[in-house]
Amino acid sequence: MEKLNLVNEWDKVFKKNENVSHKKVTFTNHFGITLAADMYMPINYEGKLSAIAVCGPFGAVKEQSSGLYAQELASRGFLTIAFDPSFTGESGGTPRYMNSPDINTEDFQAAVDFLSVQDNVDSEKIGIVGICGWGGIAINTAAIDTRIKATVSSTMYDMSRVTGNGYFDNDDSEEARYISRLSISNQRTIDFKNGSYKLGGGVVDPLPSDAPFFVKDYYDYYKTSRGYHSRSLNSNNGWNVTAATSLLNTRYLYYSNEIRSAVLLIHGDKAHSCYFSRDAYDNMIKDSKYTDNKELLIIPGAVHTDLYDRVDIIPFDKIEEFFRKYL
Repeated sequence: MEKLNLVNEWDKVFKKNENVSHKKVTFTNHFGITLAADMYMPINYEGKLSAIAVCGPFGAVKEQSSGLYAQELASRGFLTIAFDPSFTGESGGTPRYMNSPDINTEDFQAAVDFLSVQDNVDSEKIGIVGICGWGGIAINTAAIDTRIKATVSSTMYDMSRVTGNGYFDNDDSEEARYISRLSISNQRTIDFKNGSYKLGGGVVDPLPSDAPFFVKDYYDYYKTSRGYHSRSLNSNNGWNVTAATSLLNTRYLYYSNEIRSAVLLIHGDKAHSCYFSRDAYDNMIKDSKYTDNKELLIIPGAVHTDLYDRVDIIPFDKIEEFFRKYL
């Protein structure tokens, strides 16, 4: 197991709930990468607990949105972990600031491995939550790992679709994908010559006055005191330019209509990304025999990042009800 440098003091962007215990834990995935996580538990509990692994958004860290979800769900009686994906945050893996559809799906499975052997966890009652880009990864994981009994995706992005097709599928053409492949391929040569990886930049800063609303939406979270964190890729210099290579040739959700376990998709109707959840739900129930435990919940008036941290908007009562029903 890699030795990680873990921060022990509370450095989250949200307030600590004194009714929830917290500690750092580590576990290793099947690629040999050691992952860092925050474990949250209700202070007073009896017997074995249902457990939930949380990750996302894509390019965020566990001290941001995923930690908030994990702490809130722990306050409602679940044992939870919020983890940093491979190559990011406090987790291991080199080179840094890379992503992989395969490895990131494995990250979620490794989190389930870890939860399933905890003495205070009922291994038959494990769920996952994926936020933003990790919503798509969560569904992808649910399609392969039958130990997962319930999955929540919140303000979901399908990172494979947006990488291959562009925003709103505006670049869904062979020529557009060729241009992306050409640029990434050329950058690989440059990076190899330089012995370093060029970073693509996080959320744009300073914010242009004519920036699209969804860019302003991201800025309001990642670049302000509301959500900024020093280890967050989106808050700082972003992914490696070549990190998206495999996403161009990959598609998540291909077998989503074969998921037999429960899935709840949550999205705001004012979010630019809402089409991802609407389409994912339609694909999930198309020609499926397992539709009774699938649900799409649309939150009126909510934009994309409202479901990152707006506790008055995130439907935690519904999420709790969902997990209690299916775990």
